[in-house]
Amino acid sequence: MIIIIGLGNPGEQYKNTRHNVGFMAVDEFAKKNNFPEFKLQKKYNAEISENEKIILAKPQTFMNNSGETVKKIILKNNAESLIVIHDDIDLPIGKIKIIKERGSAGHKGVESIIKSIGNEGLIRFRIGIKPQNRIYNIQNTKKLVLEKFTAEEQDIINQTISRTIGALDLFVKEGLDSVMNEYNK
Repeated sequence: MIIIIGLGNPGEQYKNTRHNVGFMAVDEFAKKNNFPEFKLQKKYNAEISENEKIILAKPQTFMNNSGETVKKIILKNNAESLIVIHDDIDLPIGKIKIIKERGSAGHKGVESIIKSIGNEGLIRFRIGIKPQNRIYNIQNTKKLVLEKFTAEEQDIINQTISRTIGALDLFVKEGLDSVMNEYNK
């Protein structure tokens, strides 16, 4: 079973914010691959959609507690691979970086997951959300990640999510090495 976790915050007020690109990516992957509608599964505290090979999950714990949900899903399912898709403020908007078994680099959702399950075998699809023409500092990072994208940025993110879906499809067909070779350029 491949488990794909999209990170984000639940609730209408967070929809289409920078922090929710993980949710956006799993929603699009589900749509493109004809997954059933997401349903809240209280045992995981996550919205889940699955087929015979893949579980898609959107934790409903809020970003900083994502590890609670991921641990529950991992304990109840035989995972051959775990992929976490999340925003990355250190990457420029539109950039995708795929990594395995790395530290959190300060991302609180990833930090929560690593504290809960470790990072052995953990594959991450990092989606850049850093604004192109704006300076930010560590003090306003929290505010920035909860902002919605500008119209121009939304176009870039839509294209980036399409590329992320292509990367996920390639992962499912050919594995991690092929994806990293193709998308980490």
